[in-house]
Amino acid sequence: MSHILECKDLTKTYGKTPAIDGLSVSVEPGRVVGLLGPKDSGKTTFLKLAAGLLTPDSGEIRIDGVAPGVNTKKFTAFLGGANAFEDWASAGDAFRLYRDFYADFDCEKALSMLSDLGIEHKEKLKEMSRGALEKLGIALTMSRRAKLFLLDEPIGGLDPATRDYVFNTVFANRPDGSTVIITAGSASDVERVLQDAAFISNGRVTLFEDAENLRSERGKSLDAIFREEFKC
Repeated sequence: MSHILECKDLTKTYGKTPAIDGLSVSVEPGRVVGLLGPKDSGKTTFLKLAAGLLTPDSGEIRIDGVAPGVNTKKFTAFLGGANAFEDWASAGDAFRLYRDFYADFDCEKALSMLSDLGIEHKEKLKEMSRGALEKLGIALTMSRRAKLFLLDEPIGGLDPATRDYVFNTVFANRPDGSTVIITAGSASDVERVLQDAAFISNGRVTLFEDAENLRSERGKSLDAIFREEFKC
């Protein structure tokens, strides 16, 4: 089976500090993968490398067989932790930007999600709470007909009901065959939707396995395994 994402000996260093240190991993298409690790483990840097926002110092990374760049951005949707829009912009402005910029943007799907999540088009981003901004980002990003979704800790500010909507409706209705890689600093936040779990520490993936098999082998939840792997 071909891989939607594959990297070998990937390295990215900031100054003298390696954020990604010889990381190798392969992700099969159609999976929901949790990239799980503590703060400063390399999660965000890895997603930015996959999204083509950073260039590796060494090693290889391929998205559907292609090095990250202009061509892969056509089918890769990235949602970072920071607001990508100007404060003066409204939710409607953000919607129109996605509509005009991304050929695979599904306007009808986005409008439906924004309505379900209670986002008003005239609402200014500078007036939104963290949770509202996360709702907007998720709705716009997941309305693309992408092959690969890269979501950097997207649900930290969401209430439980909204998390249920995201997991039960948004993830369940993503494009057929698409892959989601979602980062989290706690396995408990995302465990119920994961098909694969990748534990990352000091810029390396230390464990990558089918989530159900891992729970069965260890006789524990992913959250309990996470706490063991990263205990102080």
